[in-house]
Amino acid sequence: MRLFFLLCPLVLLAACNTAGPHFRGLPATTVTLDGSTFDVRVNGKLAEAIRTNPEYAPRFGPIRARAGKAMEMVSGCRVKEVRGDQAQATGILDCGKGGPAPDRLKRQGEYDCLTLDSYISPATNELVLDLDCTLI
Repeated sequence: MRLFFLLCPLVLLAACNTAGPHFRGLPATTVTLDGSTFDVRVNGKLAEAIRTNPEYAPRFGPIRARAGKAMEMVSGCRVKEVRGDQAQATGILDCGKGGPAPDRLKRQGEYDCLTLDSYISPATNELVLDLDCTLI
């Protein structure tokens, strides 16, 4: 019975980075900024950043800024507005008149990144990089 109570929270946390309905089926790019790790998905002029790391008593103000930077890094577009909460944020993108950039990895600024970890995802068989980046 004790084992059940120990494993129950792990089962509940297993789906914490599940994409919202508008972003289901889209690949996630993992970005780490200033100690916050996000799974970022882009769909048209919207981006979603789901925070996947534990943080003690996070306030949305600092998380909002980090989530916006992560969305800009992945989309290559400017983020006009970020809505949501400490766990899930949705950003409205401004990609100019041409719509979202075809090359989503195109950056608007320069970043200094350090690779923390890399592995092959068993679900998608793709290389996943855990990066810690700062804007130069």
